Amino acid sequence: MKEDIYTTDFSDVTHGRGYVYSLQYHIVWATKYRRPVIIGSVEADFKKDIREIAEDLGIGIIAMETMPDHIHMLVDCRPQLCISDAVKVLKGTSAWRLFRSHPEIKSQLWGGHLWNPSYFVATVSDRTKEQVETYIRGQRTKRGVGGRPRKKR
Repeated sequence: MKEDIYTTDFSDVTHGRGYVYSLQYHIVWATKYRRPVIIGSVEADFKKDIREIAEDLGIGIIAMETMPDHIHMLVDCRPQLCISDAVKVLKGTSAWRLFRSHPEIKSQLWGGHLWNPSYFVATVSDRTKEQVETYIRGQRTKRGVGGRPRKKR
């Protein structure tokens, strides 16, 4: 029966007023039409912008990697933050900033939208946090500079 007992590493918890938490999310979203526009100076500006936006929201970025057509992030959030609202702000504000600083990317996207409207989010436990962090940090080496992997047929 001891296999059924789980323990939590309380070294990664954050203390707030009246609560203690440890909430990490793996977030992924893609560019509209999977266009490879997150490259060069656009990538550098995106990373700078997303760090500022996350800090304003009170989100800690544990790991982040950009690919030309999608973004992976492992973030730490406080419980008062609704993750769907946070993703909406991250995507919306980063798109607005990138279009302002790099108007040329609009010509690569039909309809003037930078991000695909959907996204992926998963909670990360103490047991999987390191695995997700390693996965995100290994994106470039695993897949090279290209976009998503090809489907196996």
